[in-house]
Amino acid sequence: MDKRLSALVEKARRIVFFGGAGVSCESGIPDFRSQDGLYNQQYAYPPEEILSHHFFMQNPEEFYRFYRDKMLYPKAKPNAAHLKLAQWEEQGKLRAVITQNIDGLHQMAGSRRVYELHGSVHRNRCMKCGKFYGLETILSTQGVPRCECGGMIKPEVVLYEEALDQSVIEQAVNALMEADLLMVGGTSLNVYPAAGLLRYFSGEHLVVLNKTPTSADRRASLVIQEPIAEVLGS
Repeated sequence: MDKRLSALVEKARRIVFFGGAGVSCESGIPDFRSQDGLYNQQYAYPPEEILSHHFFMQNPEEFYRFYRDKMLYPKAKPNAAHLKLAQWEEQGKLRAVITQNIDGLHQMAGSRRVYELHGSVHRNRCMKCGKFYGLETILSTQGVPRCECGGMIKPEVVLYEEALDQSVIEQAVNALMEADLLMVGGTSLNVYPAAGLLRYFSGEHLVVLNKTPTSADRRASLVIQEPIAEVLGS
């Protein structure tokens, strides 16, 4: 690991990690906005429209065709970044992971305090009776998955036009306010309102680990523009 980063981590007592799609790229899950990302591929509808609340309600079959094809990666495994963060939590140094990702890889790596701003593909509920279904139900069905009561099953992921979960936001804000080191990784910080949460951090050091420049670079103590799994796993 970079000596400067190691020194900051060693000194810190309340680390919070704020991450995005770049954290999971090295697990084989493509990000949204890179040259080969989801938003640069061609579909019958723009991804932003397919992944919106109104599209889901009006055209759930097309939504699920896209969702299963492009949003679910059940074979993905945690990479060195996920594992290092879980190790820091086990050691008592890392207080929380705040993630924009919906893949559940942080929990798979062993992290326990994970605030999923945009929900998770592993949680799905019937819109009629509220019954819970895991990811395997979505993967093992075709078309629109239905509950045994007949209701349509919806992923607990935050679609466009939907609000973030207020309790998750409150917990994330509390963690940021208590942190002495905030590590931002694998995110362009272009997605709001999630990226706006960084304003609640007033601790000693901000570290940015991202392959491209971000809006937080200018106030960071350390900026490393390398793949995050390589940085944390070295």
